[in-house]
Amino acid sequence: MEHDVDVVVAGGGPVGMMLACELRLGGARVAVLERLTEVSPTIKGGAITTPSAEALYRRGMLPALAEVQRQTMDRFRAFLREQNGGAAGQGLGIVGHFAGIMLRADLVDRTEPGLDDTGPAAEIAFVSQQEIERLLGGRADELGVDVRRGVELTGFDADDEAVTVRTSQGAVRAGWLVGCDGGRSVVRKLAGFEFPGTDPEITCHQAVVELTGAEDLKVGWTATDTGVYAYGPMPGRVVTVEFDGPPPDRDAPVTAEDLQARLRRVSGVDVTIDEVRTATRFTDHARQVTEYRKGRVLLAGDAAHVHSAFGSQGLSLGIGDAMNLGWKLAAVIGGRAPEGLLDTYTSERHPVGAWVLDWTRSQVAAMRPDPRSRALREIVSDLAGTVVGTTYLTARLNGAGVRYELPGEHPLTGRSTPDLELTDGGRLADHLHGGRALLLDLTDDPELRALATGYADRVDTLTAACPSRQDLAAVLVRPDGFTAWAADVGAPTPTAGLAEALVEWFGVPDGVVR
Repeated sequence: MEHDVDVVVAGGGPVGMMLACELRLGGARVAVLERLTEVSPTIKGGAITTPSAEALYRRGMLPALAEVQRQTMDRFRAFLREQNGGAAGQGLGIVGHFAGIMLRADLVDRTEPGLDDTGPAAEIAFVSQQEIERLLGGRADELGVDVRRGVELTGFDADDEAVTVRTSQGAVRAGWLVGCDGGRSVVRKLAGFEFPGTDPEITCHQAVVELTGAEDLKVGWTATDTGVYAYGPMPGRVVTVEFDGPPPDRDAPVTAEDLQARLRRVSGVDVTIDEVRTATRFTDHARQVTEYRKGRVLLAGDAAHVHSAFGSQGLSLGIGDAMNLGWKLAAVIGGRAPEGLLDTYTSERHPVGAWVLDWTRSQVAAMRPDPRSRALREIVSDLAGTVVGTTYLTARLNGAGVRYELPGEHPLTGRSTPDLELTDGGRLADHLHGGRALLLDLTDDPELRALATGYADRVDTLTAACPSRQDLAAVLVRPDGFTAWAADVGAPTPTAGLAEALVEWFGVPDGVVR
């Protein structure tokens, strides 16, 4: 039976939109189902890590990100000026925080692998989740993604051939269903994915409010005898962290009275909250599915893993899922790769998700107000005052160092490919906008390029030089920007392993019987 679309993506947040765009670049027909009629104004993540900025940069979205960040930084500077300059140390000279322990930009060693080769993406951080969602929504429109707002998935039936998705406006028959529908994913529950993890012990509130009496609130993150709170870096933004267990009702409205009582209790400052503009609560509930695929149903983003928001890693983790899955699923749908390629989605992304869960758990441990945890916090604070400590924490929070276990011994294999500056006048990212793989020939080697001739419909080939990496002979870059194969100048057999890597990731070349 004919499919209405190739893929139904349940959830039109940043992860769902990113995945839909990647699928369209790969030629798949996509329908996104989003129950909300517009982007939610509720305050969410306020920053992204470098891997997310890299992913969007590689799709040509850097100028838009830079403009959003410029506007955000203007608001930050205005807020800091209002604080009479007393918050400069916790303002623009900060690259992030670990458990509310601020990390100074001047202590980061940018020669550390993963922090030194990301190009202009390294300058992007302060872009909110809502802005990412709006930018990706516009890109989805440009690419012709069928986004159906105000439509809710109510159920589905999956077999070996297709998935019939039931919605509030009728049924859709698709080849595949991907749940990007958040931490309370309907797709995950209906498909029966196992979701083990740890139960919550904290209640957090984040809000933007109108308040008076805030003169004595410290800007940035502050640990007290009763918890942790944050104030800034934009007007009225407050966060409270209390170790009193999860809330009795997570769906109850967040009121000004409740926020005021919590902020007073944690900060010890007699503030008054006059109005709540936007507010949310969350916990440190940390769970992850054991596999990211069950037959024709897959999960990405918070549908596959949930954790606390500390470190702003959740959004970036989900975008990484979308980048990894999008080109693979599109290749399978288009007949350019065997279905077994999808097995690498779980094997590559599950370890990254598991690490982020542990990283957020460790931050909760360093936030607890008990004497043992506070002693630990003092040690971490001391380490964060050194170049080595700050560089390590920054690199890990930033997602640097992610490496997939791929065949090949070259140091770049399995890592995000450096944003090489090329003699054609561009950078590597400029050649990845179309979402295709790239064989970069840096030594003008016709034998190397000949191996890729049967992949013209899947792999672009570029011959250029890179003065800053004269040791590098060639790189095969996957559509998600990760290195599938690389060779150095002077290697005994410069093309060794390339043919195998091409088959591994992009199937057999044209003209070869499958």
